[in-house]
Amino acid sequence: MTVDTALAAYSSPGSGRNARIGVILSHGFTGSPASMIGWAQHLANQGYAVKLPLLAGHGTTWQELARTPWQHWYEGIDAAYRQLAQDTDAVVVAGLSMGGALALRLAALESVAGVVVVNPGLTIADPRARYVGVLKYLLRSVPSIGNDIRKEGMDERAYARTPVAAVHQLARLFRDTTERLPQVTAPTLVFRSNIDRIVPESSLEVLQRRIGSADLEIIRLENSYHVATMDHDQELIFERSAAFIKHVTAGITA
Repeated sequence: MTVDTALAAYSSPGSGRNARIGVILSHGFTGSPASMIGWAQHLANQGYAVKLPLLAGHGTTWQELARTPWQHWYEGIDAAYRQLAQDTDAVVVAGLSMGGALALRLAALESVAGVVVVNPGLTIADPRARYVGVLKYLLRSVPSIGNDIRKEGMDERAYARTPVAAVHQLARLFRDTTERLPQVTAPTLVFRSNIDRIVPESSLEVLQRRIGSADLEIIRLENSYHVATMDHDQELIFERSAAFIKHVTAGITA
């Protein structure tokens, strides 16, 4: 995979009966589509219409991300949804980390057939995060949070620095999404790594406590860190999510 390919958005129109089902995938904070391209291609190979956007402020420089409000990240997911909602009969939304928060927010606001999230972020472990609104004026960036991957040789093409101003935006997104979780009523599948050095367990606890869906399944990942979509458990994620999508859209593809 070249750098250009890793940083590019991905789209597949789908084929056969499954082309009637759209799937949106969202990468995470400071990351890129590289973290999701294997998953996207797996679903596209099964005929689903797939969109994996490059979120605003990503794939360029961390300085640009520092200038990007969280609403612009969401606009990328929203635009993908509107296109797929026009072209397909049902849409499933999925995301990794911050992308999980974006997926959940979309599910709260729009009609989706299902939600799949991998190590979704809703809380921030670093205690300094509560002061980030002030810290962003004193500290431009901190070390990268990218590539928390157990499998050797993997690279999600994340930024080498994490802009503090963008962390402030991330906290705002998490608060907004958490408030909307009771509106998420679609079936939801969650993959959660037992060892995740980026997103704390409290994010899952918030999701379990506040989500409105009566159909919530949590699958624990034994052999992956945060970017599980590129880690040892990626095939489990790909296969179980495909089965989930088939299940929640069974009435459409029958």
